[in-house]
Amino acid sequence: MLRLPLGRRGATALAWWRSRSVLLRDGSLGVLLAGLAFVPALAGAGTRLGELPHRPADALAVVAVLAQTLPLAGRRRWPAAGLAIAAAGFAVQELRGYVTFAGAGLLIALYSAAAHQERFRGWVAAGAAAAYAGLAVALHAAGSTARLPDFAIFFLLVAGGWVMGAWVRRVRIAEAGRRRAAAADARTAERARIARELHDVITHHVTAMVVQADAAQFLAARPEKLGENLTAISGTGRRALGELRDLLGVLDPDRVAPRGDLPTLAGLGDLVARTRAAGQPVELVEQGRPGGLGSGRELAAYRVVQEALTNALKYAAGAPTLVRLVHHHDGVEITVTTGAGAAPGRPVGGSGRGLAGLRDRVEVFGGELTAGPVPEGGFTVAARIPAGETA
Repeated sequence: MLRLPLGRRGATALAWWRSRSVLLRDGSLGVLLAGLAFVPALAGAGTRLGELPHRPADALAVVAVLAQTLPLAGRRRWPAAGLAIAAAGFAVQELRGYVTFAGAGLLIALYSAAAHQERFRGWVAAGAAAAYAGLAVALHAAGSTARLPDFAIFFLLVAGGWVMGAWVRRVRIAEAGRRRAAAADARTAERARIARELHDVITHHVTAMVVQADAAQFLAARPEKLGENLTAISGTGRRALGELRDLLGVLDPDRVAPRGDLPTLAGLGDLVARTRAAGQPVELVEQGRPGGLGSGRELAAYRVVQEALTNALKYAAGAPTLVRLVHHHDGVEITVTTGAGAAPGRPVGGSGRGLAGLRDRVEVFGGELTAGPVPEGGFTVAARIPAGETA
């Protein structure tokens, strides 16, 4: 019963500690290590590299201890400088014959240099190795009883600190690379999503406006028809502006997108009517009882029909177009077939992004989409979208 509150307090304390500055946290480590160095019970655990005669602690011993511990406060910001000072303190300690626990500071400094030094890493490692060789020579000249294998073994032990720091650095760099790659992938996916939404929302209306404007030149002798055509162009443009504002609102991270405003299959009648008003003879046939797709799948189904009708306006203006929806208990089948033939005027070009984006939309929900010409002439877009959870 008491573990959960204690765990919460511990997590809170840990979060508070991690929020402190790096200098404070690393400086606390150095102060703690300096304090332990003066604990008599830990003196026996100190390093005795050269096995020189033991010398009682004096003022220089205190300086050597502080040199090996307090520079750890800057072990992440100035790792090479901290390693140099700690190495100098360690050399004084060994050459004078002091016995303290502060030698652990050298191992931490080596680890920190390997983990945090950004520039001249090879030179820092070579300098540390050369300094150790110089210390071994100085200890031998001072009468050390240690032999070459003893110095080599100690070198391998302290070099483990460098190896560990280098490994941590590689792991950290690899993780940062994975995070950058994930962020880049997320940005690419978001750009693709925005581009797809812009294409789906705007292209249909703009294409209808272009087709209607092209047709207006043939209606100069029929003012009543020309007026209807211009009114249709104005209405289509207003709808395009309205949907563009809605889309920009959805892309605004500070605004909650109104899911109820997203197109559904219930709006196909209006979509077909607008396309028919743009001059495209469209027939809508529905079979079965709709329902059970879910809002995301209904939006994808709507976009399939919208894109197919947009392509009909672009490449076969005036050709008969049949939209057929067959509702099943486990999904919906959509077929949009456009006959051969085109109305007078210039064909409206496309980017080729629409059908590819639709295929991605449909496949996200486990469906499939095919598009291509039919033998008798014309073009067919067919999709099947399985049912999912309602939302």
